[in-house]
Amino acid sequence: MEYNNDFERRRAYISSREKLRKRRRTVHITILLIVLGVLLLGIGGLLLFKKGGRLSTQLKNNTSESSAESDPSGDDKTTVSLAESGSGEDASPESQEAAVPAAAYNTGDTALDGILNSAHAKFVTYDYDAAIEILNSNPDYAENSDVKELLASCEETKSTLVRADVNKITHVFFHSLIMDNSKAFDGDADSKGYNQVMTTKSEFLKILDSMYEKGYVLVKLHDIAHEVTDENGNTKMVAGDIMLPPGKIPFVMSQDDVCYYPYMDGDGFANKIVIGEDGKPTCQMTMDDGTVQTGSFDLVPLLEDFVQEHPDFSYKGARAIIAFTGYEGILGYRTASSYADSPTYEADREQAAKVAQCLRDNGWELASHSWGHLQLGVAKNPEDGFAISEERFKTDTDKWEAEVESLIGPTDILLYPYGNDIADWRPYKDDNPRFKYLESKGFRYFCNVDASTPYWMQMGTSYFRMARRNLDGYRLYEDLVQTDPAKKRLTDLFDAAEIFDPARPTPVSWSYQ
Repeated sequence: MEYNNDFERRRAYISSREKLRKRRRTVHITILLIVLGVLLLGIGGLLLFKKGGRLSTQLKNNTSESSAESDPSGDDKTTVSLAESGSGEDASPESQEAAVPAAAYNTGDTALDGILNSAHAKFVTYDYDAAIEILNSNPDYAENSDVKELLASCEETKSTLVRADVNKITHVFFHSLIMDNSKAFDGDADSKGYNQVMTTKSEFLKILDSMYEKGYVLVKLHDIAHEVTDENGNTKMVAGDIMLPPGKIPFVMSQDDVCYYPYMDGDGFANKIVIGEDGKPTCQMTMDDGTVQTGSFDLVPLLEDFVQEHPDFSYKGARAIIAFTGYEGILGYRTASSYADSPTYEADREQAAKVAQCLRDNGWELASHSWGHLQLGVAKNPEDGFAISEERFKTDTDKWEAEVESLIGPTDILLYPYGNDIADWRPYKDDNPRFKYLESKGFRYFCNVDASTPYWMQMGTSYFRMARRNLDGYRLYEDLVQTDPAKKRLTDLFDAAEIFDPARPTPVSWSYQ
C-alpha cells in the first residue's frame, strides 16, 4: 500500500495495540518514578493518571476533525458540510488525534473486558445507544470506573450529535480496481476501456485517505431512507435519522460489475471474492508465476482494511453496495445458466451464495445491475422511447431474479447500467410500466448516474432514487485538466492532482457505452 506521511501519522495514533503498549509503558514508568521519589515530585502530577483512564478526556472529544478542516471545499455552495448545520465549536488539534481512542481493555476480569470492548466498538462507530445498552447490561459492573467513564463519554458525545440532511448525501461508485497497471494499460483492445471506467489501487487508497481527512463517514443506502408499515399494513418510504458528531459528512459508496468477467483474466485484476480465514470477505488473484494468492486485491478487502484501521469511517458498521450482473455469474464464480454443463457449476453456485451471505453479514449491501448489463431506460433519442423492448426488459429482470437473487437473497436495490434511468428527473409514476414491474419484483432503491452535482435524490411513497458519481479514470482526468475552479466536480472529495495515477495513459477520453 502507498501511504503519505499524514496517513502514517494517523495510522500510528489510532492503532489500538500501539496505544495500549504505550499506555502500559507509561503506567510502569509512572509507578517507578513515584517510588523513586523526591526529585520527580514536581512532575508526578503530570504522569499520574487514575486506573481505567484509557478513555481520558480525549475520548470524549470524538469529533475527530475541526469544523473548518472537515469542510470539503470552503465556500463551494454545492458542498455538503454538516458543520454548517449547527455543529458548535471547532474541535481542538488535541481532540483530532483522539478520533479513534484505544480499546483493548485488559482489567483481568474477562466478563468486564468483554463488555468494555464491545461497548467501545459501538462507540467508535457512532452507535452510542448500543454502547450504552451494553454498558448497562450487567448491574454488577455499574460502579466500575471504566464502565462509568465510557458511559459518561457516550452520553456526552451523544448530546452533541447533528442530524444529517438526507437530501444532501453524495454517492460515489467504482468498478473493479486495477491491481497491476502494467497489465491493464498494456495497449491491448481492453486498455482504453480500463483507462476510462476503472480506478487504480493507489487512486482508491488516496481517495479513501482524502475523504477520511475531510470527515466523510460511510453510511448504508438503507440508513438514508427505509420502508415503514402502519397499523393498517400500508407501507411507505420515510427518511432515516443519521446522527453524527459535528463536522462528519455521510456518504454512500458502491461498486458495479463485481463479477470478474473472463475477459479481465490476465489484465491485472482479482479473480474472485472468497471468505478469508478471519471470516471476512477478501479476494483471490492469479500471480505472474501462475500461483493464486489471497489478499486485498480489490475494493472489498481494501475497504475492509481501511475500516479496520479507521473504524470511525463507518457508521454503525456500514460498508459499500456491491452490484452484480448475471450473464457470466457473480463474484468470480461461473453461476450463469450458460455454465450449467460445467463440472464446477453447482459448487460455484453454492460457494457464491456463501460469499454473498458473508458480505451481508459484514455490513455490505447487495444490488442488481441487471442480468445482461442492459440499458433499461430511455433511448439516446427520447423520441424513440425506451432503449430495449418491454419483452426484453422483463426477460432480463426475470433472469436476474432466477440466476442471481436466488443465490444472494432478497434484493431491493437497482444500480442502473450506464446510469440509464427508466424516467427523467420527474417522480416515478404508476403509469410507467417499467417502474411498476421493478416494484413488483421488490425493488425500492433506484440509482442512476449524474456527476454534474454532488448529490441528487428523490423519495416517493414506495421508492427512493439517488444519483451516483463515477470516480474513474475519465472523471479524475477531467478534473485534473480543468483550469476553471468553478467547473471542477470533485473538489468536495479530493484534489484530483493528488489522486490521479501517473501510470495512466493520457489523455483519457470518453467513448465507453
